[in-house]
Amino acid sequence: MAAKITEIKPLEILDSRGNPTLRTQVRLDSGTTGKASVPSGASTGKREALELRDSEPSRYLGKGVRKAVANVTDIIAPHVIGMDVAAQAEIDRKMLELDGTPSKSELGANAILSVSMAVAVAAAEDQGMPLFDYLGQRDGYMLPAPMCNILNGGAHADNNVDIQEFMIVPTGAKRFSEAIRMAAEVFHHLKQTLKSKGYNTSVGDEGGFAPNLKANEEALDVIMTSIEKAGYQPGKDIYLALDVAASEFYQDKTYVFKKSDGSRRDIDQMVAFYQTLVDAYPIISIEDGFSEDDWEGWKVLTQALGKRIQIVGDDIFVTNPTILKRGIDQGIGNAILIKLNQIGTLSETIETIRYAHAHDYACVISHRSGETSDTFIADLSVALNTGQIKTGSLSRSDRVSKYNRLLEIEALLTDQAHYAGAQAFSKYIR
Repeated sequence: MAAKITEIKPLEILDSRGNPTLRTQVRLDSGTTGKASVPSGASTGKREALELRDSEPSRYLGKGVRKAVANVTDIIAPHVIGMDVAAQAEIDRKMLELDGTPSKSELGANAILSVSMAVAVAAAEDQGMPLFDYLGQRDGYMLPAPMCNILNGGAHADNNVDIQEFMIVPTGAKRFSEAIRMAAEVFHHLKQTLKSKGYNTSVGDEGGFAPNLKANEEALDVIMTSIEKAGYQPGKDIYLALDVAASEFYQDKTYVFKKSDGSRRDIDQMVAFYQTLVDAYPIISIEDGFSEDDWEGWKVLTQALGKRIQIVGDDIFVTNPTILKRGIDQGIGNAILIKLNQIGTLSETIETIRYAHAHDYACVISHRSGETSDTFIADLSVALNTGQIKTGSLSRSDRVSKYNRLLEIEALLTDQAHYAGAQAFSKYIR
């Protein structure tokens, strides 16, 4: 018989940007506890579940989460205490009923998610199982290929680069631990490359370097140089990936590169821009190449490049199975980014992943730009065999903690797991 929940204690803590977020602890009648912390995004989709903030200008510049904390204590806890901790779907459904809104705006997605995640952690602890095994319960597991964001732009950096994330994907590794070593070596060579050009080597929100560059393409050039200096072959050992975050510079149905040269592009010109990049560089994945409001642009991009590279929807899908279904029906993208706090419960997140996999869409488990040291998403990526994870650069402990957790899982599983690597991108590697 599953243990019952006896106590739920939320706490206002700080995320990696120094903004408040929630950490919630669930205690069971067996004496076991589980904790979980929720992240926060900077580049957010308008259809995301609502992150409840206090809006008190005199406290944390209005970003406090005492209302969300109170909602956990005063509304969620009285209804969830006494329930079986293993009844994840039932607990999540109860919280959705208590909220009663499509966007979780009454209680706050941050309040609901903190409890949802902590319940799963407590249940795994009570069963004496690693979280990934409790959530996955399968015979074999796959360690995800990391999409390491080593150069930041867009809303994640105070520089003149429009594209938000430039990532490396070490597909040529045989093990996850080897993949992380390869990525770290490229990261350190990138620092040397930037220094040699006289560029700043401070880092952005997700731990990647954030220099002012001559053009968006120069970011790709310095990364290519760094891959080669590290002793690897671009397009064989390591591929490139982009998160454009195009919603951030979508204005009046055109795309304005306002951080760099101020140039404007319509749908066809944006697609031509991406085709030029894919022809010139070993890019294997493009995320959010068009705005969340530009479904026509998404369709044109998918038709143009969907058989050559992975086309990932983040802001457009917001981890929502209903919106994803619409995208699949319309031929939008071929992959979805998975962020727990976009939808607000673990159960809905798992539902979205399973729906995507059933329709041959790849899933990329993702962090947010405002993170904590919580490693839940590392276990989630392994539990559901997503094969890909995006959790930042090879600096900042809030990013590295996820990679270190995956290294622990690999050591724990030994021969019971294999590294996704090239397999995760087998459709696009020629």
